[in-house]
Amino acid sequence: MAAAIAAAEPLVSYQIDGDAIRQSLTGKAGSAEQGYAIASNRADGGCVLCHQLPGIDAAMSGNLAPPLDGIGSRLSAGQIRLRLVDSSRLNPQTIMPSYYRTEGLRQVVQPYQGKPILMVQQIEDVIAYLLTLK
Repeated sequence: MAAAIAAAEPLVSYQIDGDAIRQSLTGKAGSAEQGYAIASNRADGGCVLCHQLPGIDAAMSGNLAPPLDGIGSRLSAGQIRLRLVDSSRLNPQTIMPSYYRTEGLRQVVQPYQGKPILMVQQIEDVIAYLLTLK
């Protein structure tokens, strides 16, 4: 998760529509290959800390959250986007971090205060990867 700490990229505004952020944060498609690299890396996206990902040894994956296989057939890009940007909008009791929201968070460690965990292109890349998991 250390990848975005030093980023100075200005935050992009987004609009929540029901259970989704329908518009891309970048205006362009993400890279599924880059998304896999982020999601499967325990230090960057950290998805594998809590979720099991297809193709990754279960012993190297967490089991605190649902497995992500099939997520691309269950959720739209916009629904996945909201879950990555700020999953607490859907479930205030979630333990999943807000990967992009920076305001109104509690107990944020110093290097992350006021900074997103992932930048917008990284979020779009993770979405592109998760959409391949049918």
